[in-house]
Amino acid sequence: MRPMLDSLPVLYRDLLPDFFQKGVPVETKATCDSCAMCPSSAAGTVESVDGVSRLFRPDTKCCTYYPRLPNFLVGALLSDGRAELAEGRRRMEEKMGTRLGVTPQWVKASARYNLLYRNSRQFFGRAASMRCPYYEEQQGGCTIWPYREAVCSTFFCKYVAGADGRKFWMTLKTYLTLAEIQLSRYAVLQLLPEYILAGRDKPELTDSPSVEDLDERPVPAKDYTALWGKWEGREADFYRACYDLVRALTPEQVDKLLGLDGVIELKVLEKSHRDAVTPELPKVLKLNPEATVKWLADGSVALGAYSEYDAVALPGMAYALLVEFTGLEPVEKVRERLRQEKQADLHEDILLELYRHRILTTA
Repeated sequence: MRPMLDSLPVLYRDLLPDFFQKGVPVETKATCDSCAMCPSSAAGTVESVDGVSRLFRPDTKCCTYYPRLPNFLVGALLSDGRAELAEGRRRMEEKMGTRLGVTPQWVKASARYNLLYRNSRQFFGRAASMRCPYYEEQQGGCTIWPYREAVCSTFFCKYVAGADGRKFWMTLKTYLTLAEIQLSRYAVLQLLPEYILAGRDKPELTDSPSVEDLDERPVPAKDYTALWGKWEGREADFYRACYDLVRALTPEQVDKLLGLDGVIELKVLEKSHRDAVTPELPKVLKLNPEATVKWLADGSVALGAYSEYDAVALPGMAYALLVEFTGLEPVEKVRERLRQEKQADLHEDILLELYRHRILTTA
């Protein structure tokens, strides 16, 4: 395992509580350099358990998502002069020049992109038109990786801890999203208080893009001036100032900014972390009736349950033993009967793996 902070932007190392020093599973199944979901990789050639292909395009991988970057992470990127981030800075500056989705709180997707994202099917990892603008196609990597946001920091296509791992990373995403919202609001309140006082930081409730949104036209000049005030034309300086304000905070100040919501989300995160790192096998298990089953040519079987991207392969004989787990008897009693009647057994480690993937579930 490695410290949780190693999975997050460096900025957070001096901002988050000691809990984030704890170790987390290394997601060895989600191989980004040689994408486990692409047809060209060995792992990606395995057929899906339900017959529906969900393999990703090599020129998109899982990066068919447009990140919503908080002002302080944009400022951190623009303040980082390293040569390896030159392309990321260039793309960010280009994005800012469009004035599309560029606000004092966020640099984000257009309303048109969000409309397509919410209403499209089976596009994830497969639609080049939905590719992240910061994705570098030739090398297949991210140009702003050190300053990625909550979703990009916590998404994996497969999890070594199965369903428990996915739940942990999702609760971490929730906590980080809360931090992004509150820290970005804090920075704007210091630099452009009228933005906050006018309620411009509130989520947009409309789901009906305007004609301008659909055509992806820039915000009208007068509206853009009203949005940015004295910082119009100096947006990069504003973002850098946001970064300076946020990085100067202490963990105690961040905790105060997150408030009761932060306390609650941290408690939830602590529990999901325990479940992912120190799992316990339930005393009673049953074969998940919703698990998908696919027999393979070599006589083994692929089983899927918690995720459409992940499956467990078992010998056919082992699968025949799983039907004995009906949820009516304790696990140990089922194992004892299998040993006596069928001279076979499923080791506790195998049962735990099947439980973590929810092939076997609690009764």
